[in-house]
Amino acid sequence: MSDIAALTPGRVAAITGAASGIGLAAALTLAARGLHVVLADLPGAALEAARTQVAAVAQGGAAVVALPTDVAEIAALEALRDRAKALGSVAIVMNNAAISPVGQPWDAYADWQRLIGVNLWGVINGVQAFAPLLLEQGEPALIVNTGSKQGITTPPGNAAYNVSKSAVKTFTEQTAHALRNVPGSQVTAHLLVPGFTFTGLTNATEKPAAAWTAQQVVDFMLDSLARDDFYILCPDNDVQRPTDEKRMAWAMGDVIENRPALSRWHPDHKAAFERFMDEGAAPLPGIM
Repeated sequence: MSDIAALTPGRVAAITGAASGIGLAAALTLAARGLHVVLADLPGAALEAARTQVAAVAQGGAAVVALPTDVAEIAALEALRDRAKALGSVAIVMNNAAISPVGQPWDAYADWQRLIGVNLWGVINGVQAFAPLLLEQGEPALIVNTGSKQGITTPPGNAAYNVSKSAVKTFTEQTAHALRNVPGSQVTAHLLVPGFTFTGLTNATEKPAAAWTAQQVVDFMLDSLARDDFYILCPDNDVQRPTDEKRMAWAMGDVIENRPALSRWHPDHKAAFERFMDEGAAPLPGIM
């Protein structure tokens, strides 16, 4: 982490979804290294417990603030920005909050609205609120938006979540490009793509053997940020990067080859996909 210019003691981290999972692990890690931390999440006992936990490890007089926040509301992100700014120079913004109700594309309209409000608008609101401040500061700073492998390969079964994370990927790519074209900008955007991670979205009381811990994801994220990676594609205990790469290449091949949507799960293409994964198939046309 010493190689990440932005993350110096005395600067500020603003983290949404900070009451648990990856957000909490990031807050603990950064506070332990002397950054002030503002934890943003829905009000309640979990947020207060997280504040207590993070304050217990904070070093160098780092302040730890818990701010009840509904990320679907731009005013709430503006309040988070103002609270973070009051503590000092903002080094990192992690737009990490997410929810995951399940339904068909034509089901649960209210759930769709709420999920898009949190998972997508929460990220957009975070960038809208913080990016002008980070650019104005004139110092190295990071925006990290949490995506998902489901936003790239879009497996069936959780349409709303996949749509939101696909949009987060596109939005973060656009943000990164725009930031690097601002004269003098020292602000960069990055897409965190966790693998199978044991968090509140896992729906398990004990960590599955295949899952990484949230701390492993944060450690991998920091190593990736030190390399200035944009796509922070995390493995887990079951799936390593070569497997992810091939699954993603196949997904793009659906467009190139004009296969049925989500052909990986289509019975007519099941055998071809398995051969592609097992035989070290050559790259698909147009994929380097």
